[in-house]
Amino acid sequence: MGAYKYISQTFKEEYKQKDDIFKSKLVEWRSEPVMLRVFRPTNISRARNLGYKAKKGYFVVRVRIRKGNRRRINPRAGRNARHAYRYTSPNLSLQAIAEQRVARKYRNAEVLNSYWVGEDGRFKWFEVILADRVMVNIPQTKIKGRAFRGLTSIGRKARGLRRKGRRKQRI
Repeated sequence: MGAYKYISQTFKEEYKQKDDIFKSKLVEWRSEPVMLRVFRPTNISRARNLGYKAKKGYFVVRVRIRKGNRRRINPRAGRNARHAYRYTSPNLSLQAIAEQRVARKYRNAEVLNSYWVGEDGRFKWFEVILADRVMVNIPQTKIKGRAFRGLTSIGRKARGLRRKGRRKQRI
Protein backbone atom coordinates (compact mmCIF):
# COMPACT_ATOMS: atom_id res chain seq x y z
CA MET A 1 0.00 0.00 0.00
CA GLY A 2 1.08 3.55 -0.73
CA ALA A 3 1.46 6.24 1.89
CA TYR A 4 -1.83 7.94 1.05
CA LYS A 5 -3.78 4.75 1.71
CA TYR A 6 -2.35 4.60 5.25
CA ILE A 7 -3.14 8.28 5.79
CA SER A 8 -6.77 7.82 4.75
CA GLN A 9 -7.10 4.71 6.95
CA THR A 10 -5.75 6.64 9.94
CA PHE A 11 -8.21 9.45 9.31
CA LYS A 12 -11.14 6.99 9.15
CA GLU A 13 -10.05 5.20 12.33
CA GLU A 14 -9.72 8.50 14.21
CA TYR A 15 -13.30 9.34 13.38
CA LYS A 16 -14.75 5.88 14.03
CA GLN A 17 -13.07 5.55 17.44
CA LYS A 18 -13.73 9.21 18.33
CA ASP A 19 -10.15 9.64 19.49
CA ASP A 20 -9.14 12.42 21.85
CA ILE A 21 -7.08 13.95 19.04
CA PHE A 22 -10.15 14.16 16.81
CA LYS A 23 -12.31 15.56 19.61
CA SER A 24 -9.73 18.22 20.40
CA LYS A 25 -9.67 19.19 16.70
CA LEU A 26 -13.44 19.67 16.74
CA VAL A 27 -13.28 21.78 19.91
CA GLU A 28 -10.63 23.95 18.27
CA TRP A 29 -12.61 24.26 15.00
CA ARG A 30 -15.74 25.36 16.89
CA SER A 31 -13.96 28.47 18.18
CA GLU A 32 -12.62 29.37 14.72
CA PRO A 33 -14.51 31.51 12.19
CA VAL A 34 -17.11 29.88 9.93
CA MET A 35 -14.78 30.05 6.91
CA LEU A 36 -11.06 29.68 7.44
CA ARG A 37 -8.30 29.34 4.87
CA VAL A 38 -6.08 26.51 6.09
CA PHE A 39 -2.36 26.10 5.48
CA ARG A 40 -2.64 22.47 4.37
CA PRO A 41 -5.53 19.99 3.96
CA THR A 42 -6.58 17.92 6.96
CA ASN A 43 -6.95 14.75 4.88
CA ILE A 44 -4.19 15.08 2.27
CA SER A 45 -5.01 11.82 0.47
CA ARG A 46 -8.64 12.83 -0.10
CA ALA A 47 -7.62 16.32 -1.20
CA ARG A 48 -5.13 14.94 -3.73
CA ASN A 49 -7.79 12.59 -5.12
CA LEU A 50 -10.13 15.53 -5.67
CA GLY A 51 -7.66 17.77 -7.48
CA TYR A 52 -5.54 19.57 -4.84
CA LYS A 53 -1.91 20.23 -5.72
CA ALA A 54 0.70 21.65 -3.35
CA LYS A 55 1.70 24.57 -5.56
CA LYS A 56 0.87 28.22 -6.12
CA GLY A 57 -2.70 28.93 -7.03
CA TYR A 58 -4.31 26.05 -5.12
CA PHE A 59 -5.63 26.50 -1.59
CA VAL A 60 -8.08 24.96 0.87
CA VAL A 61 -10.83 26.58 2.96
CA ARG A 62 -12.50 24.86 5.91
CA VAL A 63 -16.22 25.66 6.24
CA ARG A 64 -18.59 25.07 9.14
CA ILE A 65 -22.22 24.32 8.30
CA ARG A 66 -25.00 24.00 10.82
CA LYS A 67 -26.80 20.65 10.82
CA GLY A 68 -30.49 19.97 11.16
CA ASN A 69 -33.69 21.23 9.62
CA ARG A 70 -33.66 24.64 7.99
CA ARG A 71 -36.18 27.19 9.27
CA ARG A 72 -38.35 28.55 6.49
CA ILE A 73 -38.87 32.27 6.17
CA ASN A 74 -41.98 33.79 7.69
CA PRO A 75 -44.99 34.03 5.36
CA ARG A 76 -45.42 37.47 3.86
CA ALA A 77 -48.75 36.93 2.14
CA GLY A 78 -50.86 36.57 5.29
CA ARG A 79 -52.03 33.55 7.21
CA ASN A 80 -52.81 30.54 5.08
CA ALA A 81 -52.88 26.77 5.49
CA ARG A 82 -50.03 26.49 2.99
CA HIS A 83 -47.88 28.73 5.20
CA ALA A 84 -48.37 26.74 8.40
CA TYR A 85 -45.08 24.85 8.55
CA ARG A 86 -41.85 25.77 10.25
CA TYR A 87 -39.10 23.75 8.63
CA THR A 88 -38.28 22.92 5.04
CA SER A 89 -35.91 20.45 3.44
CA PRO A 90 -33.60 22.23 1.02
CA ASN A 91 -32.87 20.91 -2.46
CA LEU A 92 -29.12 21.02 -1.82
CA SER A 93 -26.96 18.89 0.43
CA LEU A 94 -24.93 20.53 3.21
CA GLN A 95 -21.76 19.93 1.21
CA ALA A 96 -23.17 21.72 -1.85
CA ILE A 97 -24.25 24.63 0.38
CA ALA A 98 -20.71 24.81 1.79
CA GLU A 99 -19.20 24.92 -1.71
CA GLN A 100 -21.52 27.73 -2.77
CA ARG A 101 -20.82 29.82 0.33
CA VAL A 102 -17.09 29.58 -0.26
CA ALA A 103 -17.53 30.42 -3.96
CA ARG A 104 -19.40 33.60 -2.99
CA LYS A 105 -16.67 34.68 -0.59
CA TYR A 106 -13.63 33.86 -2.77
CA ARG A 107 -14.76 35.33 -6.11
CA ASN A 108 -11.33 35.33 -7.70
CA ALA A 109 -11.03 31.56 -7.24
CA GLU A 110 -12.93 28.60 -8.63
CA VAL A 111 -14.24 25.70 -6.53
CA LEU A 112 -12.70 22.44 -7.71
CA ASN A 113 -14.18 20.05 -5.16
CA SER A 114 -14.86 19.48 -1.48
CA TYR A 115 -14.80 16.72 1.11
CA TRP A 116 -16.05 16.02 4.63
CA VAL A 117 -13.59 16.42 7.52
CA GLY A 118 -15.67 16.18 10.69
CA GLU A 119 -18.94 16.63 12.49
CA ASP A 120 -20.41 16.86 15.96
CA GLY A 121 -23.96 17.21 17.20
CA ARG A 122 -24.41 20.73 15.89
CA PHE A 123 -22.03 21.32 12.97
CA LYS A 124 -20.45 19.64 9.95
CA TRP A 125 -17.08 20.72 8.57
CA PHE A 126 -16.05 20.48 4.94
CA GLU A 127 -12.82 21.44 3.26
CA VAL A 128 -13.27 23.09 -0.12
CA ILE A 129 -10.44 23.01 -2.68
CA LEU A 130 -10.09 26.20 -4.69
CA ALA A 131 -7.92 27.24 -7.62
CA ASP A 132 -7.00 30.84 -8.40
CA ARG A 133 -8.19 31.54 -11.95
CA VAL A 134 -5.20 33.74 -12.85
CA MET A 135 -2.45 31.62 -11.29
CA VAL A 136 -3.66 28.29 -12.66
CA ASN A 137 -4.57 29.74 -16.11
CA ILE A 138 -8.17 28.57 -16.23
CA PRO A 139 -10.21 30.17 -19.04
CA GLN A 140 -13.01 32.19 -17.41
CA THR A 141 -15.63 31.28 -19.98
CA LYS A 142 -15.04 27.58 -19.52
CA ILE A 143 -15.08 27.12 -15.77
CA LYS A 144 -16.86 30.04 -14.11
CA GLY A 145 -19.38 29.16 -11.39
CA ARG A 146 -18.79 25.40 -11.11
CA ALA A 147 -20.30 25.18 -7.60
CA PHE A 148 -23.54 26.84 -8.73
CA ARG A 149 -23.94 24.77 -11.90
CA GLY A 150 -23.50 21.37 -10.22
CA LEU A 151 -20.13 20.61 -11.84
CA THR A 152 -18.27 19.59 -8.67
CA SER A 153 -18.32 16.04 -7.39
CA ILE A 154 -21.28 16.54 -5.05
CA GLY A 155 -23.20 18.43 -7.74
CA ARG A 156 -22.66 15.64 -10.24
CA LYS A 157 -24.02 13.22 -7.67
CA ALA A 158 -27.20 15.30 -7.31
CA ARG A 159 -27.57 15.44 -11.09
CA GLY A 160 -27.17 11.66 -11.43
CA LEU A 161 -23.90 11.80 -13.37
CA ARG A 162 -21.79 9.49 -11.22
CA ARG A 163 -22.16 6.49 -13.55
CA LYS A 164 -22.34 5.98 -17.30
CA GLY A 165 -24.08 3.46 -19.50
CA ARG A 166 -27.49 2.15 -20.41
CA ARG A 167 -28.39 0.50 -17.12
CA LYS A 168 -27.33 3.24 -14.71
CA GLN A 169 -30.98 3.86 -13.75
CA ARG A 170 -31.24 0.38 -12.25
CA ILE A 171 -28.30 0.85 -9.88
